[in-house]
Amino acid sequence: MGAELWAREDVEVNTSTEGQELATWAKMLADATRATVCLALLDGRAWTATELAKLAGVSRPTISEHLNLLVDGGLLSEVRQGRHRYVKLAGPETAELLEGLAALAPRRTTVATSLSAASKRDAFARARTCYDHFAGRLGVALTDAMTERGLLDWSDGIALTPEGVSWLDELGIAVEPRRGRPAVRSCLDVTERRPHLAGAVGAALCAHALRQGWVTHIPGGRALKVTGSVGTFGLPVNVVRELLARS
Repeated sequence: MGAELWAREDVEVNTSTEGQELATWAKMLADATRATVCLALLDGRAWTATELAKLAGVSRPTISEHLNLLVDGGLLSEVRQGRHRYVKLAGPETAELLEGLAALAPRRTTVATSLSAASKRDAFARARTCYDHFAGRLGVALTDAMTERGLLDWSDGIALTPEGVSWLDELGIAVEPRRGRPAVRSCLDVTERRPHLAGAVGAALCAHALRQGWVTHIPGGRALKVTGSVGTFGLPVNVVRELLARS
């Protein structure tokens, strides 16, 4: 009985500590400026404080305070090059969590006030990067196609099947193992509100498409321009046509 009581007390202490840590972490994002910074860094690049201050519409001293808090809290990491200081997301797991949280936020209807704004909104929803993997309509369509072909198994979470491993080999895609990062992970898409493929495999597919020129970055954000070559991934013809028609 005594041992059981001690075990329960230990659990309560640990749970309380974890709750406090979660609350502290959540508090870091409970600020519009810091949330804006984190979402901007989903493009996978390292940004300077000056760039982020301009984006968020705040002063340099103000953004520095926010960045210090995010770095100290483990959401961002710091990169120094000479006298210059850059910040980026701490890793892909942080990016996937941010994308998922953004997808769960209440959706508000955004009315584009110009043709340029409408084009940017549509491009973002069509195809983009989520840190280092595909997102948007392209990311979800690729995940669906891989599932339908038996390359992904969702019966117990998500897993790459032996057929999936062979498919990657046929494409000449090498998946770089990374400690603490799973081969495949589902990430809730912020615009489609459905899962897209993340993890080491998702990153390898995106990197391969960029190297081959199947997709290219549209300057000024995370959106991607798609070419018909993405069909090599096994996307249905009608999906490829849809992606191209809106590019």
